[in-house]
Amino acid sequence: MNLILFGPPAAGKGTQAKRLVETRGMVHLSTGDMLRAAIASGSALGKRVEGIMARGELVTDEVVISLIEQRLPQLEGTGGAIFDGFPRTLAQAEALDAMLASHQRQVDVVIRLKVDDEALKARVAGRFAQSGRPDDNPQSFAKRLAAYNRDTKPLLPYYEAHGKLVEIDGMASIDAVGAAIDRVITGRPAIS
Repeated sequence: MNLILFGPPAAGKGTQAKRLVETRGMVHLSTGDMLRAAIASGSALGKRVEGIMARGELVTDEVVISLIEQRLPQLEGTGGAIFDGFPRTLAQAEALDAMLASHQRQVDVVIRLKVDDEALKARVAGRFAQSGRPDDNPQSFAKRLAAYNRDTKPLLPYYEAHGKLVEIDGMASIDAVGAAIDRVITGRPAIS
């Protein structure tokens, strides 16, 4: 099973991905985590993207597609992939379809966590106060949310046209969202 957790920053994608890794043996491919790791390592890529991310801007398609492509071999013998933060543009969605097809795989389902923008802003303010993560500061988050609404949200019709989109109430409790995701994965309809 290969699925995309779709939603704006702070919608709970990482929390749900962690649960799926633990319960289903899936591989979590988070471009945000990969980019933060590159920054922490001090690599050339990390230095290149650090300022971009701190400003709340999107990293180029070329960079994130390359990151995902490097990780695809890890899917062999696993429960599948959870794509988190990828794809963010139509070019990335098309590249993902092609990359997976070259490994005789496909995106099986796209789970959209529907959330309220104002509630997300409050959630991120709390998270920033705890962790101090640079891309969670209120100004950067506002830019990230705007970029999601402008560049990524338009992918919804693409996946809907392919019959892969399922929507879940992302404002529900963590356990309720997890149960709804499990129903989608096992083929039972989600309750949202």
